[in-house]
Amino acid sequence: MIRPRRSLLFMPGSNARALEKARNLHADGLILDLEDSVAPDAKAVARDQIAAAVAAKGFGKREVLIRVNALDSPWWIDDVAMAGKARPDGILVPKISSVEDLNTIADRLSDINADMSIRVWAMIETSRAVLHAEQLAAAAREVRLAGFVFGPNDISRETRIRMLPGRAAMIPMITHCILASRAHGLEILDGPYSDFSNVDGFGQECAQGRDLGFDGKTLIHPGQIEACNAIFTPPAEEVAHARKIIAAFERPENAGRGAISLDGQMVERLHADMARRTIAIADAIAAMGQP
Repeated sequence: MIRPRRSLLFMPGSNARALEKARNLHADGLILDLEDSVAPDAKAVARDQIAAAVAAKGFGKREVLIRVNALDSPWWIDDVAMAGKARPDGILVPKISSVEDLNTIADRLSDINADMSIRVWAMIETSRAVLHAEQLAAAAREVRLAGFVFGPNDISRETRIRMLPGRAAMIPMITHCILASRAHGLEILDGPYSDFSNVDGFGQECAQGRDLGFDGKTLIHPGQIEACNAIFTPPAEEVAHARKIIAAFERPENAGRGAISLDGQMVERLHADMARRTIAIADAIAAMGQP
């Protein structure tokens, strides 16, 4: 099943008001955070508040992920135990660097008999994670892995690659991770854009991420949702053209043909496959009932 993931908004678990507000935001998904946005002395409170928020439901059709703390922290075991009981759509694990890390999470979920519907998302934010992206993606079936979230800020910190407009120095790493995810049928989301007051810069990075092949973008401010959704939504004319391609291939005279002429252009079966995905995404967005 194709699910819209144009925008996934980080919400600090320690902020009860933010968790309540999240129920009415037009993001495709929410990442209830226990890691970076929560101070060490607030971890327990945040854990309890997230558990209560997920149990109360009310998030509608939005995908709900819980970002747990990293495996080298003293909190991750309690985080995963809470998530296993709360049953969000998935857990997002920061600083995953190896298949062993994924196995550790999968084993813990198994030990607590967590429902198999709870999927794992891995944050790709270390040098080792980028280098091992293909191995991580290849392990997906054994470790509940649904996809990657690219983390440019931590990669920049570790590698000393500067975060500059256009991200030219990071594109080789981004494309490597996208290729790894697609080779194994995974989703991949772009990391957040920190300067939320820079509307133009944010829009440019969203468009770049879309064109590079990301399924959507993680966000740090509600004000970014509308623009992000608009940029990652297939334009109406693109959807109309996709429907035209499908209709053309469904004509009896084209049933056995690998390529046809449509509006003066040669269209192949691969274009029909791409068209079906465009239509499926557009229909799934419409079913969300929000912009």
